[in-house]
Amino acid sequence: MPSRSTSDLHPVLAAAWQDASARWKKQFPSLAQPVLTATYRSREEQDALYRQGRTAPGPKVTNARGGQSPHNFNPSYAFDVAFVKAGKTDWNEKLFREFARLVTDPRIQWGGTFRSLPDMPHFELRGWQQLTK
Repeated sequence: MPSRSTSDLHPVLAAAWQDASARWKKQFPSLAQPVLTATYRSREEQDALYRQGRTAPGPKVTNARGGQSPHNFNPSYAFDVAFVKAGKTDWNEKLFREFARLVTDPRIQWGGTFRSLPDMPHFELRGWQQLTK
C-alpha cells in the first residue's frame, strides 16, 4: 500500500498540498474534501499498477513501470488525491480541476494536463527526473 504521509513528500510538494487543501477547506467546506491517496509508492506497487490494463484486469492507469514514476523515490516527487464526503469517495472531474487551480506553485504539474494518459488525481514536481541522477 502506498504511503499517504506528507513526511514522504519533497518539501515543495508538501507545502503545496498543505496550502491547497487548507484553501479548499476554507472555500468549499460543504463539498467533498481532498485526501492524499499516494505519496511514496514502491517499485513493486508501481509494477502492479503498470500491469493493470495490460496483463492484469482493469483499465490502464499508468505508463510508468517501477522506477519510472515520481512516486518511486523518497522523498516522493508526486502525490495523488481523492475527494471524500461522508465516507464516500467522489471522483468527479470538476473537483480535480478546481483543486488543480488551487495548486499555484509553478514548479508543480497537474497530471490532468498529461497528453498520453491524463491523470486527474496526480501532481508532480516539474523536472523531477534531474533530481534522481
